[in-house]
Amino acid sequence: MRVIRLDEVPEEPFYGPTPTIGVGNIKTQPIVTDSKNYMIRLVHFGKGARNKYHKHTCDQVLIVTAGTGVVATDEGKVTVRAGEIVHVPAGEKHWHGATDNSEFSHIYILSPENKTTQLED
Repeated sequence: MRVIRLDEVPEEPFYGPTPTIGVGNIKTQPIVTDSKNYMIRLVHFGKGARNKYHKHTCDQVLIVTAGTGVVATDEGKVTVRAGEIVHVPAGEKHWHGATDNSEFSHIYILSPENKTTQLED
């Protein structure tokens, strides 16, 4: 067992699988990256920042920890706030990020086997 204190995990710029996947100020904190079963990171979006449309080869779980954000698919956009959890099924085209008026943070959980494909230039 180990206890991880978020205030002790260094922030790093977020580039995702390609350097162009993000729009605006996005930082990440790797929380669990050495598990065979899952990968966990905390992602911070500055006001108006978001990642681009993409999809994953596995389900993704987003746990909203701060601020107000948006999760969007081809079917529409949903506003999410701290305390809410979003489940994105494998293969679903989506993006997530902050609103223009609020910073936004979430923890994401993915399989370490995941492959992310960017779907927006």
